[in-house]
Amino acid sequence: MTEMRIRSIDESTLQTVLAEDIDFDGEIHFSEPLLIKGHVKGKVVSETDLYINADAVVAARIEARKVSVKGEVQGDIHAKSRLELFASARVTGNVHTPELIVQSGCLLNGSCTMASQAPLSEAGGSDA
Repeated sequence: MTEMRIRSIDESTLQTVLAEDIDFDGEIHFSEPLLIKGHVKGKVVSETDLYINADAVVAARIEARKVSVKGEVQGDIHAKSRLELFASARVTGNVHTPELIVQSGCLLNGSCTMASQAPLSEAGGSDA
């Protein structure tokens, strides 16, 4: 059996946490890892990691390096490095990522596009 490479984040290691009582509508840009525990609507953009807590509701387009979802996301997710969907995740939207980790029990309604790790010509493909 392959080892599941998905783990919970220790909240105490993060500098930025949007608490349960946050109800944000707009565009968020951040440069340090972020944990969302409340409600966010709009757009979330980062070159680093985004964690979405089990009780969080995010209705937004997400662009981040690594996205880890335990809660609800309504909108497209563009994870540049990896997308992790825990068993409690509920995602409605298209996902784009080179690496997808999915725990049994999660819900994903949308299309999934995974970028190849190497260009087709280097991966043994043919041009014929």
